[in-house]
Amino acid sequence: MEKFEFNLSIPELEKRTNKDYLIHKKFLKADAPEYLALAEGDKKALVHLCRAAEILEKINMQLDCKHNLEVKEFLETESAKGNKQAKLTKILFDAQKGVNAIDTMSNPIRLIKGIEEKPGKGVYPEDLSKEEFHTVILRMLNEGKVDEVRDILTQRSVVVRAAEDLAGIDYIDYFSEDFAKMADELDKAAEVSTNADFNEYLNLQAKALRTADPMLDAYADKKWATLQDTPLEFTITRENYEDEMTGTIVENEELSAKLKEYNISPIPKDFLGGRVGIINKKGTDALMAIKKYLPTLADNMPYKEEYEQTISAEEDAKQTMVDVDMVMASGDVGEYRGGITLAENLPNSDKLSLTIGGGRRNVYHRQIRFISDTKKLQERLDAILDKEQHKYYLDEADHWFTIGHENAHSLGPKESSEKLGKYRNIIEENKADMGSLTFVDLLTELGMYTQEQRLQIIVTTVADNFLKSKPTMSQAHRVRTVMQNKYFAERGGYTITKDGKIHVNIDKAVPIAKEMLAEIIRIQIDGDFNKAEKYVMDNFVWTDNMELIAQKLQKVSKALNGTLETELADKLLKGEI
Repeated sequence: MEKFEFNLSIPELEKRTNKDYLIHKKFLKADAPEYLALAEGDKKALVHLCRAAEILEKINMQLDCKHNLEVKEFLETESAKGNKQAKLTKILFDAQKGVNAIDTMSNPIRLIKGIEEKPGKGVYPEDLSKEEFHTVILRMLNEGKVDEVRDILTQRSVVVRAAEDLAGIDYIDYFSEDFAKMADELDKAAEVSTNADFNEYLNLQAKALRTADPMLDAYADKKWATLQDTPLEFTITRENYEDEMTGTIVENEELSAKLKEYNISPIPKDFLGGRVGIINKKGTDALMAIKKYLPTLADNMPYKEEYEQTISAEEDAKQTMVDVDMVMASGDVGEYRGGITLAENLPNSDKLSLTIGGGRRNVYHRQIRFISDTKKLQERLDAILDKEQHKYYLDEADHWFTIGHENAHSLGPKESSEKLGKYRNIIEENKADMGSLTFVDLLTELGMYTQEQRLQIIVTTVADNFLKSKPTMSQAHRVRTVMQNKYFAERGGYTITKDGKIHVNIDKAVPIAKEMLAEIIRIQIDGDFNKAEKYVMDNFVWTDNMELIAQKLQKVSKALNGTLETELADKLLKGEI
């Protein structure tokens, strides 16, 4: 077993693992009513689903960093020997699910000396530079190795060196043994689960894990996106926010032109997560209230006549929505790195299922959105929000805004926007936020929200948009909030009072959001990397007022890292239930 050198001192580790600095998100416990109410078959199925998610975490750790599994083994061995530094390091390793991450202050966390985060993570050779990457791909194209390049630039491949060339191996083949074990667990779950639709999806997904065929994933995705009335939730999430290597191709004009000649789109690599949960019927019914309005929202999108979008203004929306009580979040979806996912709208626009008539599905994570410390929330409001607007702040309004955000991902240009390179995710997340805020007034007119809820959504959204620190460019979800704060400040969406508090100018918020949404959609339609870069850089500016609020937030919350508590999943995996 390889030996590693710890990067964080014991005092630093003790601080970061202290309850004041480590956020705890509590998933379902072993005696949760939601679990106890399940049919026996579904309880048995849940065991197999957790096992499948655990295997998927092992796979994604390798996609994330080639050293993660070795470090994990080292930490476990040293912890068993009573090594305090190893035990404390493992708490953070398990929380962020890997060696490298960022904390809530956007500072890099490197748990082991000498293992730096790479732009290509674990999906590209560690020693591959951007320049060599471009040079090799261009040379291979000039040598007629078009199919080989196509394999390298798909979102499904792990890239390895092949003499002087590179080669892309489909991840199903690369991790064939583990994916086969996952497939067996899904088939076993389907044998005992009580819902026929859910079982059909599990069987389709198992088949896709045994054979490297994108169309098999498409069939599974298409079925998954129709699931609405099932007791259990299982998802393999595939999103490409982490790959910072593939997106650099659009910066090379010669290479981009050559790829276009061969009709090859360089799609960033997928990272994999597993979600296991129990469907919450009451929460799901509340989510479904927006579905009937989605075609109307589609009809009100900027420049709607210039593109096709997932939701048609003429048809019923191909969009299912579920609220989930969380049992387990593994791999990419469960990594606590500066924050953690509240909800997801999948499949993304680069996925094949959307080309064969599939729809999309929103899944919301109940336990992640719950506010555990109302006292801290009030301290936060006292520190940053104008006292007269406290009456409009409601933590549930953040959930309503998230519902709008996730549905807005299905609005706008359907075609993927790889031409925007490293800015595509920032632009897309910005679009989803502005889409959610843009339609608050329209949804109020249509009867979705009351006037009071309208006020709560606007004030809560603007107040929650302020961060504890300036993010890095790799944090798409946070970069877009800085952009919005600057944009709104310049147009009077909010002001800072004499005593340093945010005052939301409520009636200006929606018109400003509409303006920004139109600009974002224009960039997505045009697919111009330079325009996207200019737009992001013009707006991604950390202002004095943002720093003022950040300093206040830092005093209220010392939290630097976060972790998940998964008692039910842990006991299911150990066979204790």
